[in-house]
Formats: sequence, C-alpha cells, structure tokens
Amino acid sequence: MRPDLAPEHVRPLTPDETFRFSCHPGVACFTDCCRQLDLALSPYDVLRLSKHLGLSPSTFLDQYVLVEQPEDSGFPQVFLGMVDDGHASCPFVTASGCSVYAGRPGACRTYPLGRGAFTTPDGKHHEMHVLLTEPHCKGFSQGAPQDISAWQKDQDLALYNAMNDELLAVLQHPRIKEGHQPEAREVEIFLSLYTLDTFRNLLLDATIALPISITDSERQQLATDDLVLLRLGIRWLNHVLSQH
Repeated sequence: MRPDLAPEHVRPLTPDETFRFSCHPGVACFTDCCRQLDLALSPYDVLRLSKHLGLSPSTFLDQYVLVEQPEDSGFPQVFLGMVDDGHASCPFVTASGCSVYAGRPGACRTYPLGRGAFTTPDGKHHEMHVLLTEPHCKGFSQGAPQDISAWQKDQDLALYNAMNDELLAVLQHPRIKEGHQPEAREVEIFLSLYTLDTFRNLLLDATIALPISITDSERQQLATDDLVLLRLGIRWLNHVLSQH
C-alpha cells in the first residue's frame, strides 16, 4: 500500500460486504504493487520468510531487512529492504510473480484489504477492515465476489493475524499508550522476536533467564518449536513492560 493513498481509495468494509479482486499474470498491472512501497515486517513474517528461504532469522535480517527508529520514538520498525533498481522493487519479485509466494508476508496476503486491530480497556478485542482501491490496480475487475472471511481463508491468514494480535499486547501496552519510551533492554527484547535463533541459543545456554513462568510443555518445545519461542518472547516483553 502506498503511504500517500488518498482517502477516497480507502473504503471501510463490513464483514458481510463482498468485493471482487484477483491478481494473476493476465492482469495488466501484475507485480506493480510489489514496487514503490514501504513493507513493514512482523516477527512472524520474518519467521515464515526465513524458513521459506532456508535461512536463520538472524541471517535474513542481515541480508534483507532495514531497522528504523521512528522520530516519535517507540519500538523500532522493521522493513523489508527494497532493491535499488529505480523502482524500489521487492527483492523477491520476478517477471513471473513472487518468488517467495508460499512464505510471503501477512500484508501481501491481506492486500487489497487493510486490517486494524485494537483492544479496549475492558479487554475486548476488535478488528476493522478497509478495501484499498489503488488507482493503478486492475485486479478489482477480476474474480468472483467474496467477503473478508473467504479472502482471509484463501490467503491462509489465520496464524498471521493471530500472531499480530498477540503482539498488540506489547505495541498497545498501557504504558506505551501513556507515552512511555521503550528503554534499551525493552528494545533489545523486542528485536529478539525477529532473531529467534539467537534468542533460543541464549535461553538454552542459560545466558538469560526469563522472569516468567514456563510450562513443562513449553520448556520441552523451546529447542524446536519457533512459534512457542515467539509467543514466549512476546509474553516476556509484556511482563517487562508491566513491571513499573
């Protein structure tokens, strides 16, 4: 999604509304949306991409990622580095499409939808969706009508959304909302969510000790299950933020 997309091209979408969209080589603008974009990556995005490419998360970060600190502070933002080809192209786009399609990021799967999620003070989780009708995109005249649920199922988004929502406990932590600027240790833990291989080694070597309770099942899975490790890291950071 272009950051300067005009409001008239961002339409709220209710769960029961349908839309048409399909992207394939026969569409005139095929892969245009893979250029000139800022693609933020979540820890789960990095986990899936690195697995698909056969790389460790740390190696993937070194080769493909830019880490930036927002001017208004907060936690660092992690972006996929684009190719300097005059079009700021995604490093994984080819003439025939996405070369990492099975491991593509959640934002790519979600498009042409945009998803926002938040938790209210009463603890209830809410989400909203918009339809991003970018002027250059010809895909909106393609495909059969479908609703949000059908699109998310087709794009295998369930776990992407679930992991992003778990991260909300950190990004929308009450202290962050109150203006707390993450301290160096908190930033270090946050970035460890993107480098699970390093995080795992530190845990297994007892270099770090987590100040949270871990079930026997979690302890047994730490050495092999990246999803368990990622969820543990999110809990750890949430715990640290709450200790004030």
